[in-house]
Amino acid sequence: MHEILTLQLGQRANYLATHFWNIQESYFTYSGQEESPVDHDVHFRPGVGADGGETYTPRTLIYDLKGAFGTLRKNNALYELTEDLAPGQGLWDGKKVQQQLVPIPQSAYQKSLDTGIPAPQLSSETVRFWSDYNRVFYHPRSIVQLNDYELNSRIMPFEDWSLGEELFNELDKEHDLLDRDVRPFAEECDQLRALQIFTSSDDAWGGFTARYVDRLVDEYGKKAVLVWAIEDGRRTHQNSRLKREMNKARSVYSISPEATMYTPIIDPPSRLPSTMHVNNNSEWYTSALISIAMESITLPTRLRPYQNFESLLAGDDSIRRIYELQASLVPPAADDKNANPKPNQAESSNPPSSRVKTEFDVDFTYDLRSDESHVFNQLQVLRGVEPEDDEEEPLEANLGMVRKMRLYNSEPMFHRFHTPLQYPLLDSFPNDMISLPITMNKINVVAALTASSRTAARIKGLESVAGRVIAVDERENLVNGLGEIRESYETGWMSDSDFDDD
Repeated sequence: MHEILTLQLGQRANYLATHFWNIQESYFTYSGQEESPVDHDVHFRPGVGADGGETYTPRTLIYDLKGAFGTLRKNNALYELTEDLAPGQGLWDGKKVQQQLVPIPQSAYQKSLDTGIPAPQLSSETVRFWSDYNRVFYHPRSIVQLNDYELNSRIMPFEDWSLGEELFNELDKEHDLLDRDVRPFAEECDQLRALQIFTSSDDAWGGFTARYVDRLVDEYGKKAVLVWAIEDGRRTHQNSRLKREMNKARSVYSISPEATMYTPIIDPPSRLPSTMHVNNNSEWYTSALISIAMESITLPTRLRPYQNFESLLAGDDSIRRIYELQASLVPPAADDKNANPKPNQAESSNPPSSRVKTEFDVDFTYDLRSDESHVFNQLQVLRGVEPEDDEEEPLEANLGMVRKMRLYNSEPMFHRFHTPLQYPLLDSFPNDMISLPITMNKINVVAALTASSRTAARIKGLESVAGRVIAVDERENLVNGLGEIRESYETGWMSDSDFDDD
């Protein structure tokens, strides 16, 4: 097996991850149905419930602040523990005064799932928490509430990057988070392949993630670490904007060199096509939009047969680890060209430049287009869409030769994967977000991860902010570190390995 363990860090991360898990649940097939092309063992773990029955739950850890879980309980119908329902007497034998918060009423959507009746239509008003549209059961070990801070607190807002760093260090010193939380899930795996992290990078969760990634890399150095770093794209006043930029600079500097992939995601993106309608004030809407691209581009990691996604991310030198996320929706074909698409196929080659796609409906990483950018590496996933060119080239076993040919021809590293499995639009998804023609509640998607020279301009902007705002004791290391990262995304830059090959 090639399992992936997921970590969900913070409110925005959990909104996105909930859409992700709902989609994974929709791929399950049952007796009498054709086998799913998705290998569920990559992201789900088998277990035994409280009644002795077999269970199948996501292989994930969900961290969030006090008050952020909504109606989600640590113990659910699969794992109802009697000792939690009747706690034993403590050391105090005196009179006790019990104070209990008013319970949050269960949403109508969750009630319908529990009773098995048709689910009501969700809206931005009825979704109060990410748990309101959650469709899966989690293992009790997956739920980790951090009681030091409260969601949306005005007295102690969880916004400063250093607060997250301090919180992780305190918790790790007290509990050893890897031993308590990560190791039980990791040791269940036959062959742990990667650690997938959903987080936000422009608030305190960026600092929490940075220290968590440090520990994970020390402990699981040979495993891929895939980071989805969500940034608040809504407009705000200057002081808040500068704080966000400082937090982003620290996250890029601390996390991107350690991770196998670091993908900044603007939530919500600034430009949308006329075929998409998003309520920017609803994280349920904006995270649903992100999930279209994020879930599509990672689809090869869980399809049969196994795809070596991480080695393709490495490009030609394993240096460029910051990626841009983009996606386009493709309307159903008028003819039958895509009616019976070919099975899952992948190709990796020294392609003509025309195969590298630079224009997408939605760019989740940059606000502005840049026609002058140079693409170093791009991965494309086509769902329900056939490639426009007819050339079919098998995936090369020796990627080293492919990379050398790329360097020789001064062309981008390119990999494309296409599959007939379309993106499903579930009842937990905003039903009015997409105005394209839709067949059987599924849409065709073209998604991409791109490493390009645009990243250099982005990091240069972060350098400028750090040079003006960051305190003197941190400024030099941060600015110099960002400068080193930026240089690897400038055209004409060569790594030391390039010289070693000569």
